[in-house]
Amino acid sequence: MNLSLKNIKFMKQMMMRKVVYSLIPITLAGIYFFGWRVLTLLLVVNIFGCATEWMFVRKTTKKITEAVLVTNFLFTLTLPPSTPYWIAIIGIIFGVLFGKMVFGGFGKNPFNPALVGRAFIYINFPDFLTMRWTRPVGGVLGGFTSYTGETIDAITSSTPMLIYRGTGEQLPLLDVLLGNIAGSIGETSALLIILAGIYLIYTKTAAKETIFSVLIGFLGMSSVFYFAGFEQVLNPIYGLLSGGILFGAVFMATDPISSPKTFEGRIAYGLLIGIVTVVIRGFALFAGGIMFAILIGNTFAPIFDEIVNEIKSSKKAKLAKEVKNG
Repeated sequence: MNLSLKNIKFMKQMMMRKVVYSLIPITLAGIYFFGWRVLTLLLVVNIFGCATEWMFVRKTTKKITEAVLVTNFLFTLTLPPSTPYWIAIIGIIFGVLFGKMVFGGFGKNPFNPALVGRAFIYINFPDFLTMRWTRPVGGVLGGFTSYTGETIDAITSSTPMLIYRGTGEQLPLLDVLLGNIAGSIGETSALLIILAGIYLIYTKTAAKETIFSVLIGFLGMSSVFYFAGFEQVLNPIYGLLSGGILFGAVFMATDPISSPKTFEGRIAYGLLIGIVTVVIRGFALFAGGIMFAILIGNTFAPIFDEIVNEIKSSKKAKLAKEVKNG
């Protein structure tokens, strides 16, 4: 077997490349907050993610897709900074293998591969994904002068969602907005995620109706529970800026392969994800919820498209009949 790098070629996919571009500032922010370990973790995930796809295409005329780079970035950015390398490797291999390649590769996967990988390690290694967090590195240069930040286990110093669940306290809104909090690498800075979302919408890389419907569904359901007096449901605005809902809405729910193809289908899909996220956050065992909500949404995506197309076909048939009958 020839493992020469000259035999490894990538399929050019400009849309996927734009997603990677939008993730670079978020990755740099992750390094700033949590240290250079973020970069080494990203490199390890990219090596094994690309290698997994290459194993399937190496004896065919196909190339490695640039979409796998997006999967590698997204998977890494959803991990806590202190995630062991071996767990990250297991997760990305499982995600690319069982979330994409077994279905035939790019364009045929029903689920978001990055979320498939994360859900697998979340269920099998919950301690590393839910209890071991890293305190942001202080100073002007932050993590650019450090390999990693201090590992914390105390509930009072963990993520915004876990702190609220454990103590009922909310972190300063500015810290949550900027990202100066413990959490997954790419989900802490709401501001950078919002800016990335604007870029993806402006370049027509992400479906804006999906993003906005996820947020509307989340804010609407959060408001219903919050103002009805359910204490386990966060203030809608604070909840929107914490817990990964923005990251999921901008980068995960908008995956063009595992989301609906019709406009109306994307709206129903987004609303479902936003609503289910609130329910899981408030009433299930999981503090986040967006990961499982999107996977549930992926399941219903083809159903929504089928319903929309059936309704449109029925309307066309009815209109044609009316025209024929005068």
